[in-house]
Amino acid sequence: MAQRQNSDKEPSIELFIKAGHDGENVGNCPFCQRLFMVLWLKGVKFTVTTVDMRKKPAELKDLAPGTNPPFLLYNGTLKTDFIKIEEFLEQTLAPPRYPHLSPLNKESFDVGADIFAKFSAFIKNSPNNAFQEKNLLREFKRLDDYLNSPLPEEIDHNSSETIAVSGRKFLDGDRLTLADCNLLPKLHVIRVAAKKYCDFDIPAQFTGVWRYLQNAYEREEFKQTCPADIEIEKAYFTVASKRK
Repeated sequence: MAQRQNSDKEPSIELFIKAGHDGENVGNCPFCQRLFMVLWLKGVKFTVTTVDMRKKPAELKDLAPGTNPPFLLYNGTLKTDFIKIEEFLEQTLAPPRYPHLSPLNKESFDVGADIFAKFSAFIKNSPNNAFQEKNLLREFKRLDDYLNSPLPEEIDHNSSETIAVSGRKFLDGDRLTLADCNLLPKLHVIRVAAKKYCDFDIPAQFTGVWRYLQNAYEREEFKQTCPADIEIEKAYFTVASKRK
């Protein structure tokens, strides 16, 4: 059952995320960005603290021993495990004060589920990764097909005109949902790291994927929570240097 917030008082929320190589700016962590986006989209007041993983402050070791970012302090209570945090925020920061972010269509969550794992195999096996590239492209094709296929709510059954290609901005329609908070940070990492170390670009033929990314980069909730490209490149340097 959703917990209702006092209508007069905002909760106290502090999100702890991985710091970049300078120890201060946003680091490469799709799961951190996922929660950063969720809180931004909820429209709630919150603070963000970046954690330098090389020298984790003593107070953070006491606060969350053995825990790596992301984690959350909600009204002084520690919340860990990004999936559980997301579920908690969706239930607790609920209408009418805060918007629900769950997608209407289950497949909006499922469609990109394997793409990051296929990317990881692709970059680890480069340059002898033709098989892994084929698997990655298959996942992009699946995503592209979904983005270009009209959702049930886009189809007007009372109209004689049929919509052949969807014109929606995001996975589940024209609003960002939890499904986008999950997938977009991963697509950003893939776009940057695959280009840097494998000279791989998402093929232009995947028009639905590119429409999706272009719309996403126009949104502050995504653009302003992305790590700098150099953070992603540095994060994958070790992976790239171990390739045969």
